[in-house]
This record gives sequence, structure tokens and C-alpha cells, in this order.
Amino acid sequence: MEINIVDLVKQYQGIKKEIDEAVLKTIRGGKYILGENVKALESELANYCGVKEAIGVNSGTDALWLSLMALDVGLDDEVIIPAFTIIVDASVVCHLKAKPVFVDIDPVNFNLDPNKLEEKITKRTKAIIVVHLFGQTAGMEPILERAKRYNIPVIEDACQAMGARYKNQKAGSLGDLGCFSFFPTKNLGAYGDGGLVTTDNQGLAEKIRLLRSHGSEKGNKYSHIIIGHNSRLDEIQAAVLRVKLKWLNEWNEARRKNAQYYSKVLQGDNELITPKEGRDCYHTYHQYTIRTQKRDQLQDYFHKHGITTAIYYPIPLHLQKALRYLKYQEGDFPESERAAQEVLSLPVYAELKQEKIDYVITKIKEFFKT
Repeated sequence: MEINIVDLVKQYQGIKKEIDEAVLKTIRGGKYILGENVKALESELANYCGVKEAIGVNSGTDALWLSLMALDVGLDDEVIIPAFTIIVDASVVCHLKAKPVFVDIDPVNFNLDPNKLEEKITKRTKAIIVVHLFGQTAGMEPILERAKRYNIPVIEDACQAMGARYKNQKAGSLGDLGCFSFFPTKNLGAYGDGGLVTTDNQGLAEKIRLLRSHGSEKGNKYSHIIIGHNSRLDEIQAAVLRVKLKWLNEWNEARRKNAQYYSKVLQGDNELITPKEGRDCYHTYHQYTIRTQKRDQLQDYFHKHGITTAIYYPIPLHLQKALRYLKYQEGDFPESERAAQEVLSLPVYAELKQEKIDYVITKIKEFFKT
């Protein structure tokens, strides 16, 4: 049996008619940049996330980058981020000549540990990037309390957490700015790159709109108020996302059902740790990520039996060669280092049938038995 980590073709087949009609309508309309679909999607996602403003951009990376620019992060500023995440969270800081400052993670939810945050705050701290990894929000209340005490803005990297909730508040509405990716494999994915910034701050929203379009003022594209970039969400991608948004809650519930089934059957297996949903959280399971000290051997076993899995992320940020100049050492962030050696993400996508989940579970049990 062949089982992929995700099956985008199967997802497309389920909504083919709606997608084809939306794309063709857009092509026939002749407006491909910042048209009605982008405007409508921004409104729909602002409403979905429970915020006043949503700004479509061309990737999750740019959503983070433009958010930092809107906060005037620059030379010699410091930005706090978790040590266990995708390198994008550090690279956008570096591109602005600022310094990434790492914090270790909570080993249960893989997100920034609030108890280790305050010791990293200095007079140069300009922002905190909180990553909602694998589809579950970080413990935001203590993070926001500390940020407010020191008057530091909080950026949510919610690229993996569209629809996730913390105390019934959606990801992207908790901090000063929320950043989303529409990379095709995300719970809400485009057919190419795309991203979004959310905020209740109208001043920041307007600045990001300027930044995404070369800094040109509305109604006069040749009058440039600030130096900006080209970071616009494509009209065709917006049309695709508007169709998919109608299905998002259903898909997230299907992911949750699959995840809960995994956890129920695997409960009590001492060789691995299944993901835990926080008491105040609604986990959307962008990834169903287990932990085991035999991770690499288990992945090899899966591969031999036609099961595709993934490791997010095998090298924590403080040990990346590109960031060696920051002079961190092995052992500085032990929970991040342990996670990098033990995590393995299993197939959990919405269209995954129970018989395939059972096959994955059977191979897990076979592996540990042998």
C-alpha cells in the first residue's frame, strides 16, 4: 500500500468543479493583480480570523518580513523566536540586519516556552515572533502578558495554524500581527505561493499595503510614500483560496478526527509519544507529529512499506551553519535539540481513509515489536 504524507490531487478531485469555474472566471475577467478576488478574500479571512484587517501578500515568508518592516525592525534590533522552527523565522530577521535571539520550546507542544521568554528580553528587543507549530497555538496568555509589560509587539507565525484557536480566539488575532502561508500543503493551501497578514491595527495594515506594492499610494501607483517591494497575492490564487475557504472547517475537523484516531489506538505505547492538545487549544493538525528515540529507524521502516513521512525540523536554528555567526553552541537549547532528533510527522490529511491509518498503525506496532 502506498500512502503519501499529503494528497493534493485527491483534494482537488473533491472540489474540481468549483475550482475550475473560479479559475476560468478569473482568467476570462482579465484582471490578474489585486482584483476583486483578493479584495473579497481579504474580507472573508479577516472575518474568519476575527480581525479588522487582512492583507494578501505573495508568501508566508513575506508576511513575516513585511510585518517586521512595518514595526521598523532594523540594524542592531533583536527579535525573539523559538529555536525549533523553520529557518524563515530567523532569515527574515537577518535580512533586516537585526539579530535573532532564540528561546527553547515547551516539549509538549513544540512552541516557545513562556517561562523562558523573559530572560531573553533586553532593551534592544524590538519584537517577539511566536510560532504556532504543527497547527496548535502557543500558550499565548503568559507570552502576551510579558510582551505587554515590556511594550514589545508580538507577531504570530500562524503559517501552520489557519483555524486553530486559543481560548476560543483564532490564530492570527492574538498578537499585534498574524502571518499565514498558503503554500499548497497547508490546511488552506493555494496552487502556488501566497500569504496573508492579519491585524487590528489599521496603521500597520496600511503600511503593509504600501510595502507590498512598491510603497505607492492608493490611486497613484507612481507616487511612492516609502520604499517597498513587490509582494502581492495573485488574483488566481485568491480565487482558488476563496473556494477552499468554504471547506476549511470541514477539512480541519477531518484532520482532527484522523489525529484522534491515531492517538486513541497508539495510546499506551511506551516507545513513542503522541501529540497532546492543550486544554485551551483547538489543534488543527497541520502535522500529526509523534516523538520517538528510534525516529530514523522508524522512518526507514515506513519507507520500505510505502509510507511517506516527514521530519520537521531535523536541525534546530541555533545549530544551522548559516547562523553560526550568532555563536550558539550545542546544548544551549536542549528541548529543541531533543525534538529535532525525535519528531516524525505521519500522514493526517483530511481525505485520508481509516484503512490507510490502520496500515500506518500496523507498521508502527510491527516495527517496535521487532
